[in-house]
Amino acid sequence: MKEIELVETNLTTSNTSLEIIKGIARISKINKLEEDDTNTFVTINDLEFHNGVIEVDVCGKLRDNAPSHARGFIGLVFRVNDMNNEFESFYIRPANGRDCNDPIRKKHACQYFSYPGYTFSYFREYGINDFENELSTIALNQWSHIKAIIKDETAIFYVDDKLALKVDKLKHGDSKGKIGLYVDIGTDGWFRNFKVKLD
Repeated sequence: MKEIELVETNLTTSNTSLEIIKGIARISKINKLEEDDTNTFVTINDLEFHNGVIEVDVCGKLRDNAPSHARGFIGLVFRVNDMNNEFESFYIRPANGRDCNDPIRKKHACQYFSYPGYTFSYFREYGINDFENELSTIALNQWSHIKAIIKDETAIFYVDDKLALKVDKLKHGDSKGKIGLYVDIGTDGWFRNFKVKLD
């Protein structure tokens, strides 16, 4: 595994703000504030990803102005195209984890989506629940570890060393692109220990 240094010269923002504090990246949305599952992330410069392993520690907090439906959405993106308008993503919803008492919300603690066609809204509209799962370890204001193993059209995601989700057919297929760090509505996102292994 190669550690990716989280410094401003190594990162490019897309609809987000970026602050580096002692090697930790702090990221929040600054555009598309009310849009779900969109291109709000920071990518790594000069790194093309096809197959391999991505690992990162994440901590999702709620911003002071977060709307009521904010859940601390935080995760990663991969195979991002040059225009930042096609990519795959996996994220967690820390507010739907350990401390959540709503059984429906708990079933939606993590999510895979593919932009632009297969987002949260699309899956909800068509009653597709195959790309979400329950996670008992995650919580707001707490560090969690995400690991993604990507091979051709498949992806396996682990959170805190436990299997979270498996996707047998990625929506963009067997593609290549950039990797990065993802946040969504109302999230004050913190990232550290970002590592990648290329196969």
